[in-house]
Amino acid sequence: MAQLYYRYGAMNSGKSIEIIKVAHNYEEQGKSVVIMTSALDTREERGTVASRVGLSRGAHVIEADSDCFEMVKEIDPDASCILIDEAQFLTKAHVLQLAKIVDELSIPVIAFGLKNDFQNKLFEGSEALLLYADKIEEMKTICWFCGRKATMNLRFHDNQPVYEGEQIQVGGNESYYPVCRKHYFNPPLDEMGK
Repeated sequence: MAQLYYRYGAMNSGKSIEIIKVAHNYEEQGKSVVIMTSALDTREERGTVASRVGLSRGAHVIEADSDCFEMVKEIDPDASCILIDEAQFLTKAHVLQLAKIVDELSIPVIAFGLKNDFQNKLFEGSEALLLYADKIEEMKTICWFCGRKATMNLRFHDNQPVYEGEQIQVGGNESYYPVCRKHYFNPPLDEMGK
């Protein structure tokens, strides 16, 4: 039975590489997958799911006004699985469309993304996925500073922590650290920017 999965984790928890791995596993068995990503992710070439370890895959781009259900019907209504990267950037409407893919097309959808932003507020897509997903799984990584489990994303600029500003600022290790709660509130400033 198809289900809507939400796999969330802090920065550097391996979300993108997991998408590439899952796609490979399906395709190795002769099954088709549809990979999609948010148009807001501009770290790599548009329409690319890229892992920090250097692996990447092409993806269909979800724009603000996209209908994910209609996109899948047009791309491959018989796909074995739909994989979504950067799901935190989706709208509630997008998430409901993903649920419709599961419920009406009987295709499992696995959405990967951050849960909370750098201010520890839920993204719209994350909040909707927490409400509508059939299964929710945490992908774990370690704090940049101490090795405990990272549950938050610390934004920094000029080697200083940033706690205010626009919710969406696309970036990687040059702008964000995965951190535990302790180091979110008290980052070791002498280790920032390394």
